[in-house]
Amino acid sequence: MKVVGLDVGSKTIGVAVSDELGMLAHPRRTLARRGTRGDVDAVAELVDAEAAERVVVGLPLTLEGEIGPRAKRVMVLVDALRARLAVPVDTWDERFSTAGAERAMRDLDVRASRRREVIDQEAAAYILQGWLDAQQHRG
Repeated sequence: MKVVGLDVGSKTIGVAVSDELGMLAHPRRTLARRGTRGDVDAVAELVDAEAAERVVVGLPLTLEGEIGPRAKRVMVLVDALRARLAVPVDTWDERFSTAGAERAMRDLDVRASRRREVIDQEAAAYILQGWLDAQQHRG
């Protein structure tokens, strides 16, 4: 099952896509935010182009695990995606995803300038990989 993962920020959306077996997440691209309608159009095009069967959106919960202002803004996009897409749209706790992606790239000696270019898509891959791993453990 192919899955699209999203890391939604205020200015960009990082995109990752799983392999066809639904085991490994791969960073794909970064989209500029264009407002909810434009963002939904862009994600819908990606889902179609990738023949994805599901979308996973990182939800920026507070440190206490609650839905705060940032998560509420992301949920506006999630609700719009659910209304438009014919595939399921799930959320996944994305706390520390950017920090985890940054640490992984630093460990691989990726230059700071390159890290800034790809951090959003790497964070999307980090989110998606967490979701994929949890699905493997479920069943």
